[in-house]
Amino acid sequence: MTETQQPTPEKETALQLPEHTVPIIPVRNVVLFPGVIIPLSIGRDRSIAAAQQALKSEQPVGLLLQKDPGIDNPMPSDLYTVGASATILRYVTGPDDTHHIVCQGEERFRIKQYLEGYPFLVAEIEPISEEEEIGAEIEARILELRKLIGEALELMPQAPSELVNAVQQITSPAMLTDMIAAFIDIESEEKQKLLETTDVTARLDRLLEYLTERLEVLRLSKEISERTQKTMDERQREFLLREQLKTIQKELGEEEEQAEDIEELRQAVEEAGMSDEVKEHTLKELKRLERMHESQAEYGMLRTYLEWLVEMPWSRETEEKLDISEARETLDADHHDLDKVKRRILEYLAVRKLNPTGKGPIMCFVGPPGVGKTSLGQSIAKATGRKFTRVALGGLHDEAEIRGHRRTYVGAMPGKIIQAIRKAEARNCVMMLDEIDKLGMGAFHGDPSAALLEVLDPEQNVNFADNYLGVAFDLSKVMFICTANVLDTIPGPLRDRMEIIEIPGYTDTDKLQIARRYLVRRQLEACGLDPEQCEIDDEALLSLIHHYTREAGVRNLEREIGAVFRWAAVRIAEGKADKIALHSEDVKKILGPPRYESEVAMRTSIPGVATGLAWTSVGGDILFLEATRTPGNGKLILTGHLGDVMKESAQAALTLAKARCEQLNIDPKLFAESDVHVHVPAGATPKDGPSAGVAIFTTLVSLFTNKPVRPDVAMTGEISLRGLVLPVGGIKEKVLAALQAGIQTVMLPTRNRKEWDDIPEEARKKLRFVWLENVDQAIEEAIGPTVLQGQQA
Repeated sequence: MTETQQPTPEKETALQLPEHTVPIIPVRNVVLFPGVIIPLSIGRDRSIAAAQQALKSEQPVGLLLQKDPGIDNPMPSDLYTVGASATILRYVTGPDDTHHIVCQGEERFRIKQYLEGYPFLVAEIEPISEEEEIGAEIEARILELRKLIGEALELMPQAPSELVNAVQQITSPAMLTDMIAAFIDIESEEKQKLLETTDVTARLDRLLEYLTERLEVLRLSKEISERTQKTMDERQREFLLREQLKTIQKELGEEEEQAEDIEELRQAVEEAGMSDEVKEHTLKELKRLERMHESQAEYGMLRTYLEWLVEMPWSRETEEKLDISEARETLDADHHDLDKVKRRILEYLAVRKLNPTGKGPIMCFVGPPGVGKTSLGQSIAKATGRKFTRVALGGLHDEAEIRGHRRTYVGAMPGKIIQAIRKAEARNCVMMLDEIDKLGMGAFHGDPSAALLEVLDPEQNVNFADNYLGVAFDLSKVMFICTANVLDTIPGPLRDRMEIIEIPGYTDTDKLQIARRYLVRRQLEACGLDPEQCEIDDEALLSLIHHYTREAGVRNLEREIGAVFRWAAVRIAEGKADKIALHSEDVKKILGPPRYESEVAMRTSIPGVATGLAWTSVGGDILFLEATRTPGNGKLILTGHLGDVMKESAQAALTLAKARCEQLNIDPKLFAESDVHVHVPAGATPKDGPSAGVAIFTTLVSLFTNKPVRPDVAMTGEISLRGLVLPVGGIKEKVLAALQAGIQTVMLPTRNRKEWDDIPEEARKKLRFVWLENVDQAIEEAIGPTVLQGQQA
């Protein structure tokens, strides 16, 4: 609203009022005090005329409070008799014909009488004088008043800042009381009483009383406000933000987008192929989502959950092809040797073809790293036309990783099984559970191997319950294949649900064929080379196999082939050569001196050293056992990070040697006067297992007879206190390790002869086998018949 100042009427037209008379303006709910400036709105004709008369005659106007604010045309009897005269500082008329004045109080007055004959109220007034004497009592009251008004202004939310300065600067008690009375928040009648109180001391006392009461009210009000604000602020803020967000979304059209998203989810539910029970549950959750606002925290969690439900392959399957001939060709093309394993896989597929609804066993491939367990699973998926997915179980220690997390917190997810099936997008995928022997078990997170029981049991996995999904999912169509390095660490109940298929290591000939058929081609492609640019002969590959790798599988062999090809790639990239042919002498130049050389002859050239055969999680290996004796009292010392089983084997071997000292031509005093120290080198590697008895006994006999063990002989087998040789495991792996180490004669327990067919033909041709029934045969073969013949003679 724009305002214009009313032009002042000509002075000649002003009415002449008698001396000591002023125009009276009645006011509602407003009390003017001397020295105070206030704005007023006037709308009654008599009030407007009175204000204009004061302007014309340049005289003050008198302001009187109405006793009843509801009276529109007050008479003298309706007004208080004490008021304040005021000078009109400004007169403003608005565009809507409203009249406003700004006036400043001058002094108190009392009405003596009203005059008749004027178009507005005119009264003869009597000014009220005030004494300004300041004593100790008044000063004390002023100090208290300033203190109270300071506290009150701090508690008032919208107190004018200039009032604080004014209160501190005013020295006149009368002016100070008038100023505070004008701005204090009390009823108009109370202010009128203060106006009528001419005694300054009494006015100060009354003001102190009002301020004390008002201060208490302000304190209580602030306390209540703070308590209420704490509880209401967050709700109000959330409500306001939500309303603002709703308005913004409406302006941007996002409400329509939310509706479209809900409709898309509903359509996806219809097309997901869910069972009736799952569909009913999903639609119920979708209705909850529809009632939520996007800004709610649970909205995102529920939407993610629904997306998981609709994206699960409830009925989606890949078309399975079970052509046994084609499957055989695929397995032969992807894997060399492994005839028993391939035959078992083909049997599995044939049964599946003849009985599609049958519940076949869960196959578990057990073997050292790098022998092709994972790639066998990929070949099965390729042969059957199914999708392949892999779940790594190594180090998994939380049951929720299998069963899923409950939807009680942000970040909950399904278990690895459901995640893998969603990724495969087919419920009849081939799922490889890799390294099932390396499952952990947390102290507070349950046993994941127990959760896998439900996954792998054909009788239970029809209704597998994932904690996150909250509904049953059928796992019976999934072809599970497990892998492991060793059987010992697989829990018994879990192992009972699987068919164990052992995959042993490869011979040197097998490795050469695998390298020639698969590894060389793969590493040439990885290095960006063509067969025309780089070739490697068989001698170079055999050099890599014999002198730079010692493993049951071919993983390290592939790495070394890649290192050789990278050297060739650098020369070709630099333009130093167009074609490179790699030979065995080039391998030594590229990779350095051989890492593995036969040390059997050097180790066993002195008495007290024998070569044993061990079976580890990475395949077979040779194991040197060393023994020495020092002056002592018959104590046995064992070192080399041996397990409890090997310690017991050593104790049994020493006892057996003592028992046969006469037969072996050993002085019994040697045992009583010597301490025997048995050491297995590579002490940082843990060694355990019931297969070192024969080797330890041979080592002790060699030590006490002072005759060395033949360097081309390696042995395995456990012993009894009667001297019998007991059967052990891992025969194929141990024989392959002996073949790689350059051993010529292998001594095995007679009761392991049933595993002859498992030994590769190459090893059977190159090695000489001695089958042991008792330790005497081992001593005769490893040390010589003269040890035993000495006593017989």
